Amino acid sequence: MDSVRFGRALGVGARAAAKTLVSAVDAAAAPNPSAGTKPAGTKKTAAAAATSGERLGQQAARAASQVSVSSAGLKQGSKRFGQAVWHPVVKLSGVLWLELTGVFFGIFALSAVGGAWKWREAMHEVAGNHLAHERFEWAVVMAAVFAYFCVTSFLKARRRGRGQ
Repeated sequence: MDSVRFGRALGVGARAAAKTLVSAVDAAAAPNPSAGTKPAGTKKTAAAAATSGERLGQQAARAASQVSVSSAGLKQGSKRFGQAVWHPVVKLSGVLWLELTGVFFGIFALSAVGGAWKWREAMHEVAGNHLAHERFEWAVVMAAVFAYFCVTSFLKARRRGRGQ
């Protein structure tokens, strides 16, 4: 429900409540009809006032039900707004985060490849260089692990971006 219709429903309800309050105050301030003589035409105006009061009561009840419907509509509308606006933002930020971590893993993998290349050269310089051989193996393992994380991160980002 838009704000104009909500305002109208609220205005109708407020006006009906005010009219009911005014008629209740008038009825309370009026002299007791059962005491003493009744002026001519009082019976007719009392019946009209009762009918008018019932009608105002029905209008107030109708306005109150419209307000409850409009509050339910407001809740549903805010939920739809959240789904329409925040869901794509969350999805995009998740994809961006996966791509960013993939880039960092790629940087670490390239650094490990560079280290492995350096230790490969050092390993061939001296025939019995065991320490260089161990470090070369560790650099290759680290390059493989970070390359795996890089590739899987980009694949997850691609799947999430497509909505799968």
